[in-house]
Amino acid sequence: MSVIRIEDIAHVRYRAPDLAAMRGFLDDFGMICLEQDGLLYARGSDGRPFLHVTEPGETAFLALGLRAGSVADLEALAAHDGLTVEELGAPGGGKVVHLTDPDGYGVEVVAGQANEAAAPLPPDQPCNTAAASPRFRASIRLDPAPAHVRRIGHAVLKVRDFRTSERWYKERFGFLTSDEVEAAKDVPLGAFMRCDRGDKPADHHTLFLAQLPGRLGILHAAFEVANLDDLMLGHQHLRGAKREAAWGVGRHILGSQVFDYWKDPFGNELEHWTDGDLFTAADPPNKQPMSALLAVQWGAPHPMFAGKRPPPPGLISFVAALQLRTKRLFRRNPKESAA
Repeated sequence: MSVIRIEDIAHVRYRAPDLAAMRGFLDDFGMICLEQDGLLYARGSDGRPFLHVTEPGETAFLALGLRAGSVADLEALAAHDGLTVEELGAPGGGKVVHLTDPDGYGVEVVAGQANEAAAPLPPDQPCNTAAASPRFRASIRLDPAPAHVRRIGHAVLKVRDFRTSERWYKERFGFLTSDEVEAAKDVPLGAFMRCDRGDKPADHHTLFLAQLPGRLGILHAAFEVANLDDLMLGHQHLRGAKREAAWGVGRHILGSQVFDYWKDPFGNELEHWTDGDLFTAADPPNKQPMSALLAVQWGAPHPMFAGKRPPPPGLISFVAALQLRTKRLFRRNPKESAA
């Protein structure tokens, strides 16, 4: 049993030397920005007070925000880790418990925030296919605009030791594994983990922990947009604004999302996504090969596979070392390794 079961991801927190430049990017990305007490906050249209925070200073990722179900949950979490429940001091108010995970990332668990009414989304357009034609005597005419960010969906963190970090997050927050990714048989590289909401559907992943070589940090944060047309309009808007594309458009294998990745002015990667998988607590975990991690069902291959981006430093030797470890285990005990 975990200490609490979180409801969802709440926000991501960064530091950047130029808040005006960050605000310009977030405007183009489809968020609504405001400044308070010298910090830049950005929200979507789901009524949550903020999804993205930027503090002034040297470029860095600072913290992952998670949403608890109640202040009572915060009190239980604080008691477990010998901490205190504090005032959040941000738009929407509320309470927070500040933790530090095994890799030094801040984890801000929040509850009691005041939310506004969710804003309406751009409508889904009737789609004519070979099987059905609901749109008759009508045309689609879309207005150029940034995408409409609805909410934050997940974050991907690099960790030193996957099993250590997995245990820390699961013991406190009740995460469930959707797909564990292996570098070789029984050699885990990371896992896509979702919230335990019982019978209520949850995103395929709210957090992905990835044990990869190189510097620690956030690999990306992902934000849901209204629909596929909205994602593509956002892509066109960002291209027109001369923003830096990172990867997309395509459809993932793990999670199934249609994705589009961009880089902010400080090198942080943010994703637009739509049409992701949903599961309940009854759905069992799966194991997947590393090849499924960056592969696509259709669309743009990852820049590393397309030859546009070199592999992360040490990745090839890191994977080779994991595979060599597996071979040695097999030689020592072939029956156990083959099980």
